[in-house]
Amino acid sequence: MQDILILSTGGTFNKIYNPINGNLDIDSSNKALKKIQKHWLSNFNYDSIINKDSLEFTNQDRETLKEYIKKSSYKKIVVIHGTDTMHLSAKYLADANLKKAIIFTGAMTPFSIDTIEATANLAQALGYIKNTKDGVYISMNGVVDEYTKVIKNRQLGKFELIN
Repeated sequence: MQDILILSTGGTFNKIYNPINGNLDIDSSNKALKKIQKHWLSNFNYDSIINKDSLEFTNQDRETLKEYIKKSSYKKIVVIHGTDTMHLSAKYLADANLKKAIIFTGAMTPFSIDTIEATANLAQALGYIKNTKDGVYISMNGVVDEYTKVIKNRQLGKFELIN
């Protein structure tokens, strides 16, 4: 996995309980990735930028994400992102035509509350990106494809393929 960068932007995947105010706050220290890395006995290349819930993402944040990826030497990048506006950031990067393989993933439940879904989504994204061509994809809930073919079904609370 040395040729893949995991880029964390925040989102539910990274939320942790704040015992002072009772909120779920974004953890910018990458505790979830560090714990996954420790149990997988594997080294990840990762970095953290923006650190927001995706409902708070702006086009300036998307521009920051785009510029970071554009300047990166990595050709394969997994972006951990909040699920509510993942599709908007994916389109923003696709429109930039960065000539890289980029897969968005995240979690519907914080890793700090239930490790299974977040870990499975990340594992799926890492497995898929190894053999994929340049483009922008979404990998969630056992589904992975081009970003235009994967949507969040808000009624069912999961991602699915569209026909």
